Amino acid sequence: MTPISRELITVGEEIELHVAQCGEGEPVLLLHGFPELWYSWRHQMQAIADSGRRAIAPDLRGFGGSSAPEAVEAYDIEALTGDLAALLGALEIEQAVVVGHDWGSDLAWKFALLHPQLVSAVVGISVPYVPRAPAEPISLMEEHIGEDFYIVWIQEPGVADAALSADVRRTLATREVWNAEWAARHDEPPTPPWMSEEDLQLYVDEFTRTGFTGGLNWYRNLDRSWAYLEQFDGRTIDQPALFMTGSRDPVRAFMPHEAMAGSVTDLREVVIIEGAGHWVQQERPDEVNAALLDFLGSLDAAG
Repeated sequence: MTPISRELITVGEEIELHVAQCGEGEPVLLLHGFPELWYSWRHQMQAIADSGRRAIAPDLRGFGGSSAPEAVEAYDIEALTGDLAALLGALEIEQAVVVGHDWGSDLAWKFALLHPQLVSAVVGISVPYVPRAPAEPISLMEEHIGEDFYIVWIQEPGVADAALSADVRRTLATREVWNAEWAARHDEPPTPPWMSEEDLQLYVDEFTRTGFTGGLNWYRNLDRSWAYLEQFDGRTIDQPALFMTGSRDPVRAFMPHEAMAGSVTDLREVVIIEGAGHWVQQERPDEVNAALLDFLGSLDAAG
């Protein structure tokens, strides 16, 4: 087993990222989602290291051991991609393959879009790249999906924060979507079958310590980030790309991978893992690792 090192790395005047690393060689930057941590990549880091590469998995801004600014506006896409650019600079890395899941997938695509010189290839898991909407995203969601949609429910500061923190274990173990109806009930979901009790407890301990506000603030910047991204309208993602998802991932219902057509110009493959849900890299690590390493190997062969 290649050991995993962890350290705090300064990426801004008031921002430090807690970063886990494993292996040596070509850098592969792994970006987790919500409510997750660097630990969500535990099954991938060893596989990447064993392939002769360097796995780099930070707790992103607002999560785990990394800085969590109080201001809501500190979590827009300019700040989040800026963290990644500064992290690569601090590690003296000129380019990396960037892999993301959930919110980390959105961040990976946007990092490739905003800082193309730093990204040699991109892998999105569960969340495809979606071109900029014609209007502010929150108003579109309210109109077309409804005010009880979880992203709309999250927008008011303090409400979802309190609901998710009321029973941290329930929040992390549930298979349901968080919304006002979920928050009003009380149940005790079992530990997901793809996690050990120790795995779940690690997440419970961290989110009990930090709360959920940092991650929720990512959602509260959707309109702000939408406005910022106007200057990049028409720009495409041209790096070699791979998309993976589970066949049972509910995100597919409102963010289909077909939306990437014309915007991700070198999408090499779409891998749908049959029977897997949203947390696919933890649920089905062997299949995710195989697809990821095949993709990385194809880049080496082409290079």
